[in-house]
Amino acid sequence: MGSPRSVLSCLLLHLLVLCLQAQVRSAAQNRGPGGQAGDPTGNVGRGQDQRCRAGRNITNPVPEEGAKEQSGSVLPNVTQRHVREQSLVTDQLSRRLIRTYQLYSRTSGKHVQVLANKRINAMAEDGDPFAKLIVETDTFGSRVRVRGAETGLYICMNKKGKLIAKSNGKGKDCVFTEIVLENNYTALQNAKYEGWYMAFTRKGRPRKGSKTRQHQREVHFMKRLPRGHHTTEQSLRFEFLNYPPFTRSLRGSQRTWAPEPR
Repeated sequence: MGSPRSVLSCLLLHLLVLCLQAQVRSAAQNRGPGGQAGDPTGNVGRGQDQRCRAGRNITNPVPEEGAKEQSGSVLPNVTQRHVREQSLVTDQLSRRLIRTYQLYSRTSGKHVQVLANKRINAMAEDGDPFAKLIVETDTFGSRVRVRGAETGLYICMNKKGKLIAKSNGKGKDCVFTEIVLENNYTALQNAKYEGWYMAFTRKGRPRKGSKTRQHQREVHFMKRLPRGHHTTEQSLRFEFLNYPPFTRSLRGSQRTWAPEPR
């Protein structure tokens, strides 16, 4: 055994360690979760923590998850939403694109025509003057207004889904959205009554838009140029130039041009 002094010093050291552990335990209980001493709820510590974070963001801002999303995925979404909204607004400033073609109905096998008595059907033959349609853009998107070239009447749709002809086609009921389908046919959806399409039966009679769906054959059309109609683009002609034949000289590294034999 050791000397009495060493045993006494060990006991004192052990008591000192116990006292320090008790003080640390009591201070932790008084401080509470996330707070300071005397505030068991932790509100004071939490407030100071928020102030420290605010000061840190002001002096040295750190990009958070929201900033990453804004730079990555939010901006493209905003751009897509802006384009989608602008494509629904009538463009009064830009130059309108005007096209001329016929609408070939997939079901009737004939073309859409606008008659002088304001009747619309799909019973016209290829090259019929009433089947010639003038299509003008309404927005910078795919929204168009369709009118007969012979009568000047616009194809519109009323609230019952019936196709009617109007002399004034400024209303939204006279605007259609061109939708190119997977089978390369085109569907014309009314801009005012979404989900209602221009459609014709096998006999060429117009069908109510409320009974139409995009997958139905009655709403499928094909754009065709009128018979005898020529595009305004000038045909490009290729010019062929006659060069002398290419021959090799005695030296393999050099190449010469030999005159054409006469």
